[in-house]
Amino acid sequence: MSTRLATGGRLLNRGAAYSFSFNGASFRGYEGDTLASALLANDQLLMGRSFKYHRPRGPVASGAEEPNALVGLGEGATFEPNQRATTTELFDGLKARSQNHWPSLDFDVGVVNNSLSRFLPAGFYYKTFIAPRPFWKHLYEPIIRHSAGLGAAPKDLDEDRYEHFYAFCDVLVIGGGIAGLTAALAAGEAGARVILMEQTSHWGGRTPVDGGTIGGVAAQAHIDALVSKLEALPNVTMRLRCMGSGVYDHGYALGYERLTDHAPRNIGPRHRLWRIRAARIVTATGAIERPLAFAGNDVPGVMLASALRDYVVNYAVSPGDRVVVVTNNDDAYRTALAVKAAGLTVPAIIDARPNGGGVLAAEAEAAGISVRKGMGIAKVEGGKRVTGAAICAQAGEGAVLETIPCDAIAMSGGWSPVVHLWSHCGGKLLWDDATAMFRPDPARPPLGADGQGYVLTAGSASGPMGLAEVLADAVEVGAQAVTGAGFTAAAGDVLPVDIAAESALEPVWMMPQGAEYKLRAKAWLDFQNDVKVSDVQLAAREGYESVEHTKRYTTLGMATDQGKLSNINGLAVLSQALNAPIPQVGTTTFRPPYTPISFGAIAGAARGDVFQPLRRTPIHEWLDSHGADWEPVGQWRRPFCFPKAGESRHAAVDREVKATRASLGLLDASTLGKILVKGPDAGRFMDMLYTNMMSTLKPGRCRYGLMCNENGFLMDDGVVVRLDEDTFLCHTTTGGAEHIHAHMEEWLQTEWWDWKVYTANVTEQYAQIAVVGPKARKLLEKLGGQGVSGEDFPFMTMKDLTLGGIAVRAFRISFSGELSYEIAVPASKGLALWEAIWDAGQEFGITPYGTEALHVLRAEKGFIMIGDETDGTVIPQDLGLHWAISKKKEDYIGKRAQARSFMDNPNRWSLVGLETVDGSVLPEGALAVAEGDNANGQRNTQGRVTSTYHSPTLGRGIAMGLVLHGPDRMGEVLDFADGKGGFIKAKIVDQVFFDKDGDKQNV
Repeated sequence: MSTRLATGGRLLNRGAAYSFSFNGASFRGYEGDTLASALLANDQLLMGRSFKYHRPRGPVASGAEEPNALVGLGEGATFEPNQRATTTELFDGLKARSQNHWPSLDFDVGVVNNSLSRFLPAGFYYKTFIAPRPFWKHLYEPIIRHSAGLGAAPKDLDEDRYEHFYAFCDVLVIGGGIAGLTAALAAGEAGARVILMEQTSHWGGRTPVDGGTIGGVAAQAHIDALVSKLEALPNVTMRLRCMGSGVYDHGYALGYERLTDHAPRNIGPRHRLWRIRAARIVTATGAIERPLAFAGNDVPGVMLASALRDYVVNYAVSPGDRVVVVTNNDDAYRTALAVKAAGLTVPAIIDARPNGGGVLAAEAEAAGISVRKGMGIAKVEGGKRVTGAAICAQAGEGAVLETIPCDAIAMSGGWSPVVHLWSHCGGKLLWDDATAMFRPDPARPPLGADGQGYVLTAGSASGPMGLAEVLADAVEVGAQAVTGAGFTAAAGDVLPVDIAAESALEPVWMMPQGAEYKLRAKAWLDFQNDVKVSDVQLAAREGYESVEHTKRYTTLGMATDQGKLSNINGLAVLSQALNAPIPQVGTTTFRPPYTPISFGAIAGAARGDVFQPLRRTPIHEWLDSHGADWEPVGQWRRPFCFPKAGESRHAAVDREVKATRASLGLLDASTLGKILVKGPDAGRFMDMLYTNMMSTLKPGRCRYGLMCNENGFLMDDGVVVRLDEDTFLCHTTTGGAEHIHAHMEEWLQTEWWDWKVYTANVTEQYAQIAVVGPKARKLLEKLGGQGVSGEDFPFMTMKDLTLGGIAVRAFRISFSGELSYEIAVPASKGLALWEAIWDAGQEFGITPYGTEALHVLRAEKGFIMIGDETDGTVIPQDLGLHWAISKKKEDYIGKRAQARSFMDNPNRWSLVGLETVDGSVLPEGALAVAEGDNANGQRNTQGRVTSTYHSPTLGRGIAMGLVLHGPDRMGEVLDFADGKGGFIKAKIVDQVFFDKDGDKQNV
């Protein structure tokens, strides 16, 4: 029977007792407990059911690798499923419920699947749910939907807050065990900025549990000294309960910090996602003990030897009073000694090695513990808890020699370095046959842009398992990290290590020979997904020889622990079935996150009213106070129009268009993208970005440009200004600034990384105001603008001016067809300039106009709008923009794609103007019908409307559209579907409806 031990529990504060509930029953624990240790102390060994067969399961581990003890925490708005009992810190009032059973944990009808296991082998769903097809909807689908998933999804809105935190450092150390502390101290004392994170609530890792002395003092005392030194360094940031979630390219890493999970009544965010850039990253993530594969190794009470040792030493609890230890390496002997020292019984140590262990084995025998060499476990007795261990000879046929009564079994199949973070960013692994493990290959690290490795591993994560070797490795790696980050490593010698009964943890056999190769009962590899040894063997027989294929066919390693316990044993079984060495079989791909992280942490503050940042220009408040009717444009808010009292939107737009054409309009154009491109190779880069030639543009001149993606489709347009020989300013659409900047950076970083070009998105650094209309020049002259005549300041040029005492940069460009100036000024002066223009423009009847008037003005002139005339399938040639495609350049992004037969097809729809016969407005997106029906019985089409408006200037509806052979069919009348079952007749005309020769803009 499991009981709380009378003494011990180094992490417990017995002065603080907590009450908590599990499945509605009340229990008590202590501060420092995990939910798993507290349940074990209350003799609640059964904590969940497996996914496939609903087998009873208790904890098999004590940390983040736990696959079995998953619970739902909290209720209502605080409910969260699939939380590990082994990492959930106990707090007063905690409420937890077990998962994946009905009607109760003790009695689950789903366990019937266990009796049907012979009919549910690996891949059974591929073979079963295929035919007969009529069964899908009414039989297969309901069963699959009901069975899918683990745990219940939350139904209420999460009440907690989450945040993102951005940090920069020279050295990031992930893991706060003895190796991580040592490496961090070496870096910190050298003056480097260090961030040290540890996923648990305490420093030191496994070393305090395993015991021994370092430099003549106890391991815990040495760790306390390291922590004190680190805390005294102002350049070192230390975070507990912060897990290294993932490592990515160029020294980018994510940390996942749990701030109030253990104290939910505290004020503040619950989780924090750290976004870190580091010059060097050290992963001191330790190692994970492997289970052994024997019949019944999933019965509650069977645990990893290291986990049972943790529960005894850290929490003064054991899953049973009589513990049998089964192992193939020396480390498990420490568990036997710890159990014995705690006053519990160790009936036997079952060692698969014929010659047994070394110094630790001798110490165990001296303590009176029976050691059975060359033996293994044939079967575990018991159902919902262990009652005995049937042992057999490893070299035999698995015949039971003896059954040893016991309450718990501690198993150890050796150790595997935690290589996940190393592998996330491309670090390669090396198979070490002597210790039967994959470890990082230092000759093939993840490489940074400088060609140097930016990720290092320290301690057990590198492969060494003995404490002396771990410390030596940590000191060396700490020095390497510091040097790589540009600092001089601190001098220091490795402290002498004196671990009581220290010995090597080898040889380790991947799978003890003999009986375990001839298993006649269920031996489990993946505890959560119920993958057996026989499932992997079946996959091999059925042709799944790739480890990745086997993983998906059997679901091995696809549980929430992501194969942390099952992968290596699964590889061993597969390699034996394929008669191939383990390194030839290889490993599956490790992907972030290392352990699951909350959706709240991923979203951060982006929820509710701040789901997206609301972007406002410097002139926003003025526009709002003058009646702006707002519309969203990307993340910005822009005025749709400025309706006066009693005025409809339509009337307001008409008024704004007429006023701008007749006198003077004012537009806030600050939202338009502004990207700076600078460097000796800037002209070369611009030629590749745009379809037309930009490198020949003279400083102070402007040129309209088109930008295509690599598939040849038009993605953005805008005016490019050459500021000087090495500097260009690219104007983009409002919604395209971030996307286009990312597009530029992608090509610079992946294809043209050696070009000397720098880009910066300066959209929000400048306000930009469009002064539009016949009176625009007079307004600038009234504000003091000098040299703004048509001769001094011609169309498509740039000029620095002073307007109203404010230094500005003015561009003589037009999107309306009118005399127009776009005036750029630092954002801090944007409102002042706007107000100066507004005041000066009163004598000219100045009128602010919004985005809809902007659209009408440009449509009257036949100017295209990205997003209206384009939909991701349109190329410049479709829009009649051949003149904007250079015939001199050898290449630009998308050029070769546009030469493909489909792109060069004469039957592609082309841009034309459209006028309804009756003067009405065509519906947006209306299709032009053609003769006959298609293969689906639908009417054939020959065009579509891309933009459509009522033109107050012309007094009728105007539209642009893409039509089959459109430019060759001028004057032809087409039928457009009105969306109501009828048709509207419209004539194909020139797309320029107003001032075709451009006299108004060139004045």
